[in-house]
Amino acid sequence: MLVAVLSVKGSPGVTTFSVALAARWPSATRTLLLEADPSGGDVGTRFSLASTPGLMSLAAAARRSDDPALLWQHAQALPGGLPVVAAPPDADRARAALSALSDPATGAGVVRTAASVPDTAVIVDCGRIGAESPAMPIVRVADAMVLLSRAHADDLAHLARQLPVIGRWTAHPVMLLVGEGYSAAEVARELGVLPLGRVPDDPRGAAVLCGRPSALRWGRRGPAHSALGQVAHKVAKALAEHAPRSAPPRQGPAENRPIPILRAVPGVPTNSVSANGLRLAPPPSPPNRKTTSRGGQAS
Repeated sequence: MLVAVLSVKGSPGVTTFSVALAARWPSATRTLLLEADPSGGDVGTRFSLASTPGLMSLAAAARRSDDPALLWQHAQALPGGLPVVAAPPDADRARAALSALSDPATGAGVVRTAASVPDTAVIVDCGRIGAESPAMPIVRVADAMVLLSRAHADDLAHLARQLPVIGRWTAHPVMLLVGEGYSAAEVARELGVLPLGRVPDDPRGAAVLCGRPSALRWGRRGPAHSALGQVAHKVAKALAEHAPRSAPPRQGPAENRPIPILRAVPGVPTNSVSANGLRLAPPPSPPNRKTTSRGGQAS
C-alpha cells in the first residue's frame, strides 16, 4: 500500500506524523518511510543518519532498475528499526532527486511497484505540496492520501477553495486536524468535509519521533504509549482497511477518473453532493427544528 502524507499550508508536522504512521502501522505489514519533501529532508539530520544511502542514491538507481526491493536497498534504520529513505536537507538536491524519482516511467514506478508487494506499506512524507511539486506524481499513484491541517481560521480559509482540487489527487483522500482549534464538527460545517480525526499536541511523543531526548524511549513502548503514536495507530488501521488486494490499474488522465470524496459528512442527502466531488456541508437548521446530536441522530 502506498500512502502519501502532506499539507498544503504551513508546517503542521507532516514529517513527525509520517514517522509515527510508519512506526505504528499494523505489525503484520512490512513498512518503509520514504522522505519526499521538496523543501529538503529532516529525518537524516534528526537521527544523525549517514548521507547515503538515501533519496539521492535511490533516484540514481531507479533509472537502471525497477526491482521492488530497491527502496529497501537504499534505506537506513531508525532507532526503533523502521527503515527510512531519507532526503538530503538541501532543497535543491532534494528537488533534483525527486524530479528524477517522480518520473512516471522510472522513479514513481519503482515506488508504486514496491508498495504493491503484498503485506507492504510505503509511507511517503511529501511535506508541503502544490500542483507543481516534484512529489506530485507519487501522490497521484498513491492508494491513500493523508492531508494534515491546523484547525485555525486562516488555515481552514486557505483550504476552502482548494479541497475540490485536492480531492482529485488520489483515490482515497482523508483529512486530519492538527492541534487545538475548531472542532471536527465545526470544520465539517464550514468545509463540508468531516476530518478523520485530530493529531494531538504531544511534545513528549513528538520528541521521540524527532530523535530528541525524551522521557519516553523509542522501541515499541515509546510511540505506542504516546498520544501521538496512539492516534497514528488508529489512522494506520483505518487506512490499512482500504489496502488494495492487488496492484491498482494504471491511472488515466485526471479528467477521466471518477472523483473521490474527501471523507464526506455522513447523513447528507445524495442530492447535496457538489459537482466537484466533495459533499456540501448540511445547511443550518431553522430555530424551530430539532438539532442534531454528536452522533449524527436527531435529538
